Amino acid sequence: MTSRKDFLSQQAPENYVAGLGRGATGFTTRSDLGPAREGPSEDQIKEALAKRAAQLGAPTPSAYGAVEKKEEDDDDERFQDPENEVGLFATGAYDRDDDEADRIYQDIDERMDRRRKARREAREKQEREEYEAKNPKIQQQFADLKRSLGSVTDEQWQNIPEVGDLTGKNRRTKQNLRQRFYAVPDSVIAGARNSTEFDTSVNEGAATNGSSNDNVDGTMTNFADIGAARDKVLQVNLDKAAMGSADANSGSASTIDPKGYLTSLSKTELKGQSYDIGDVKRVESLLQSVIKTNSRHPPGYIALARLHELAGKPVKARDVMAQCCSLNPHSEDAWLENIRMNEGHNAKVIAAAAVKENSQSTRLWTRATELETDQLSKKRVLRRALDLLPKSVVLWKQLVQLSEDEAEARLLLSKACSEIPASIELHLALARIVETVDEARKVLNTCRRANPKNAEVWIAATRLEEQVGSKNTQNIMKRGVQSLANENAMLKREEWIEQAEKCEEEGAIVTAQSIIRETLSYGLDEDDDRKKLFMEDAQASISKGRYGVARAIYAYILRIWPTSKSAWEASASLEKTHGKKEDLWNVLEKAVEAVPQADDLWIQYANEKYQSGDVDGARIVLGKAFNQSPSENIYLEAINLEAKNGQIEQARELLAQARQEAGTDRVWVKSVAFARSYPPPSDTNGSNSNSSTLDLVTQGLQIYPAQPKLWMQKAQIYESLALLPQAREAYSTGTRACPRSTTLWLLFSRLEELKAGSVVKARSVLDRAKAANPKNERLWLESVRLERRAGNLSAAKNLMARALQPGECHKSGPLWSERIWHLEPRTQRKPLSLEAVKVVESDATLFVTVARVFWAERKLEKAVTWFEKAILLDSDVGDTWAWYWKFLRMHGGEEKRADVLGKMMVAEPRHGE
Repeated sequence: MTSRKDFLSQQAPENYVAGLGRGATGFTTRSDLGPAREGPSEDQIKEALAKRAAQLGAPTPSAYGAVEKKEEDDDDERFQDPENEVGLFATGAYDRDDDEADRIYQDIDERMDRRRKARREAREKQEREEYEAKNPKIQQQFADLKRSLGSVTDEQWQNIPEVGDLTGKNRRTKQNLRQRFYAVPDSVIAGARNSTEFDTSVNEGAATNGSSNDNVDGTMTNFADIGAARDKVLQVNLDKAAMGSADANSGSASTIDPKGYLTSLSKTELKGQSYDIGDVKRVESLLQSVIKTNSRHPPGYIALARLHELAGKPVKARDVMAQCCSLNPHSEDAWLENIRMNEGHNAKVIAAAAVKENSQSTRLWTRATELETDQLSKKRVLRRALDLLPKSVVLWKQLVQLSEDEAEARLLLSKACSEIPASIELHLALARIVETVDEARKVLNTCRRANPKNAEVWIAATRLEEQVGSKNTQNIMKRGVQSLANENAMLKREEWIEQAEKCEEEGAIVTAQSIIRETLSYGLDEDDDRKKLFMEDAQASISKGRYGVARAIYAYILRIWPTSKSAWEASASLEKTHGKKEDLWNVLEKAVEAVPQADDLWIQYANEKYQSGDVDGARIVLGKAFNQSPSENIYLEAINLEAKNGQIEQARELLAQARQEAGTDRVWVKSVAFARSYPPPSDTNGSNSNSSTLDLVTQGLQIYPAQPKLWMQKAQIYESLALLPQAREAYSTGTRACPRSTTLWLLFSRLEELKAGSVVKARSVLDRAKAANPKNERLWLESVRLERRAGNLSAAKNLMARALQPGECHKSGPLWSERIWHLEPRTQRKPLSLEAVKVVESDATLFVTVARVFWAERKLEKAVTWFEKAILLDSDVGDTWAWYWKFLRMHGGEEKRADVLGKMMVAEPRHGE
């Protein structure tokens, strides 16, 4: 017998590649993107081809039949990396001078890039905006068409033709071919026929066999369903009897225990739920396998016991937990669950066994205490527990809480503090109930020595001094901060502020101020923007309602920066909003002394005096202000004060003095307005009053020709005299001198429209105004209203469409409000409001319009929400307050109206239409 192997069993020749001669090196299928197997390497292919060429006597080729390149055929130098210096500088050394030159060139490039950055970004932004304007998104192009779909009727919707389905025609044909139909057996048809029949015959065989037949009316009766229903009714009655008392069952119960009633409802709901018995058995088998696999795993027993309890098998659940406790005697969770599933005496027996096996478990001793019903038994259990666990703070607290006598509680706390000297909570509790202050100090000192790294002890000591009226609170807090810093146990700034807010909440204002004074700058450097950070801390405390902490922070800021105007204004605002009148006066008095050049503080001080009824005090304040800084603001405030109190001549003299000493444009405007309101006594019966006022405004225009208000006053004087040509001339000259004054253009347009009755001229005025002031929402709004008042609704809509284009005023709240309320049908107001809010995002006028839309739909709560949003966004708009007040007059209560009125008085709105 030969020992040669057959062909398939022989080893392949060296460097053999299967299929290489016919060019097969692998294949790719649709399931995998890559070769089915790893092909031969390039070296193997070259070696095989060289061997075959040698056999054939041909020259040695490269892989895949390509002729090898000659060694001298290197890559052309033209295609090499220009960053790699070759040729002329290939042998040059890269020294320090080259490195410095490279860095210089790099700095120059970066500087040139920064110089061009702003212009480049502006150009890119402009190009992007132009591109978006010329190429709007599909959603923007079809926005108006989407809104118009709201007017399509149901009939029109039904008449829309269906789009033909051309792509799925063959697929549906194949699906129809795959459907199969079978003939229904006759038995099914017969059963359906007999299901509604009446059987009028009597089954004698059934009666003979002893069965009863109660279907006297001929219908079929299902006794199994009747039995199941009877059992269900019986079960419901039994559950009611088990849950209710005798009085409740008899109907004579007059009181209901809420807790017990809710518990009974939860039990009823639990029992009333239906569970699939198959699911319960499946979960039970899984849990059984868990506890059989690991009998020392209490969570598995607990889960199985709760499953039995859920399935209505409490006895089986208790057996499972008993088995668990016997196998795991040191598991707290197992004993607690076993106690929970038992009641009364059994629970106490289980608790006794639990604490016997786990004498160091605080949770089990606490549960055993809860099982006792009288105070004496509870104390006995706790004393037994403390004999075994003398270091348990929880057990000592429970025992102290059960003490009815204060002396007994004091003794218990003393014992507890001696056993647990590191417990701050017990020491603080003892310090609260000791008889004298000295004893409390001793207790706190003992606690401080035992806990040198705890800040609560020092805070408690400071509060103790505050309670007894001592002035040593600041020193104690200072010592505490130094001690904590030496122990490296200082809290963070934010944590100290939280402690101060907590003290204020509990009534310890002085302690809170001491904490702020000693710790507010902790951890901050001189280079930090401390003032801004402190102001933010004060605002955060105000938002939380901790005004005492905010006052302390402002006092700290003013102690470091006594001439900070913003800090004084913030402190005065806090006192005005949340403080007393005397405190506000005190703050303002200190403010004007620290910053005598701040006109706003002087004016606020005088206004507060005047609003409180102290007119003489306001005059004294303004007199001091004149001595410090006789500016135009002080003059105008003094003039307003005298005019409000009927001192017209004195106010006129002050105006004359102000024109001479502080003759600003505001003073001249105020002088003209005062002259129009209070003409001189010699001119009241004649026409010289207007002439003197015209002379005054003419003098003002000679000094300040670019003041638009003076031109408005001059034109209004002519209007009051019915001299329309002169008024038109004044407006025309004024618009040429002040082309940027929107109000002047608006008054000019209204003169032509309302007084002269020429809509064409008014339209021309507005067109010139828009040319001089592009992208001005007030001018666009007036143009729309002009057309609307003239009855040209289509022209108004066209103007509105132009105004709301992305290149114009598409984010203008007043324009959107005008469109929603006057140019669109009522059914489109709500969806248009949603679109406007998405585009504009935040505008008080638009929010008021949205609130009015909800008001019209009788959605009052949403209307209130949007009114509040508008006020929160901009409280200086008087229109918002007016609409909100009108709403509250119709739908609000007295308390709400009083609250809003108070907020409006504080806000003092000064703008609006």
